[in-house]
Amino acid sequence: MGPMSILFTPIKIGRLTVPNRFVRSATHDYMADDDGFVTGREVDLYRRLAEGEVGLIITGHAYVQPSGKASPRQMAVCDDRFVEGLARIPAAVHAHPSLVFLQIAHAGRQTKPKLCGCVPVSPSQVYDPVSKVMPRELRADEIRTLIADFVAAAGRAKRAGFDGVQLHAAHGYLISSFLSPHANRRTDEWGGSVENRARVLLETLRGVKASCGPDFPVLVKLNSTDFLEGGLTVEDAILVAAMLDEAGIDAIEVSGGMAEAGKGSIWPGLRSEADEGYFVESAARIKRAVRVPVFGLGGIRTLAAAERMVADGRVDLISLSRPLIRDPHLVKHFREGRTAKSECISCNKCHSLRGIRCAELEKAR
Repeated sequence: MGPMSILFTPIKIGRLTVPNRFVRSATHDYMADDDGFVTGREVDLYRRLAEGEVGLIITGHAYVQPSGKASPRQMAVCDDRFVEGLARIPAAVHAHPSLVFLQIAHAGRQTKPKLCGCVPVSPSQVYDPVSKVMPRELRADEIRTLIADFVAAAGRAKRAGFDGVQLHAAHGYLISSFLSPHANRRTDEWGGSVENRARVLLETLRGVKASCGPDFPVLVKLNSTDFLEGGLTVEDAILVAAMLDEAGIDAIEVSGGMAEAGKGSIWPGLRSEADEGYFVESAARIKRAVRVPVFGLGGIRTLAAAERMVADGRVDLISLSRPLIRDPHLVKHFREGRTAKSECISCNKCHSLRGIRCAELEKAR
């Protein structure tokens, strides 16, 4: 397949050029300190991904409000005092040709009071059986504050030297729950029609573009489905993607699932090469409705499968997470012809409270 593979050709995202078609999909790393400040371990994680020639690195989610903290040792971007620490990540990545975007997020009802220090918030008061939380419904004025806090977080990411931001609108977190008719049962301007359910996301995008300028790229991680009765459907996701395209989004990463559905975005177990990319079909449908680059993901392990997805025009870039936990230099090894398939076995034991790492490699040591 060699270095002339389409996977090793550049692509524009906004005015930036990504050197190849590989994306490190945002993955919470459990490596910040207890107050949300970046640590040396985190800087090393992103440095290794850049050394490994990942074209576009997206960080784990950083919370935009203390009420939006989802996990222990999660990065914070909710205050100016975090900018200096955050800046260490792009400084390390930019020693290489890779780009790095900060993913900004709010947990919504998928957190616990002891983590976020309050009653978790949601578009509507809909019980979450996984976090065992009955959330509090956000008031309209709080929604305006939320949008302003996302916009402020993007400004901090820009000041810290990140190349862009990704808005987390997937996996049942707060923006995702606004999109979901299951979690969003509001009857005001923020609920009901797909236009109303997408309003938080669209106003956030417009706010970031107005504040950071049109040349600061904004991506979105978008659920294609919640896998939940009465939840977001692919048809709605296609409409949302078209609205985002119209409003100036620079690229769309297509994912799916949420904790409550019992089916998230990281499915355990290996698939056959033909079944890799379990969200790629939805991504291809979304791609037909938009003009911007679309990222495909879902258990992609082999170079040949990844190449087909891009060569066939189904997606423009390939997002990987677990394979890059197994081997942060995988993209470089693909390019050099040293391997044609990730050794990741999708055991899902990499997501450890002590920091993400490959459990299989640890066992072998």
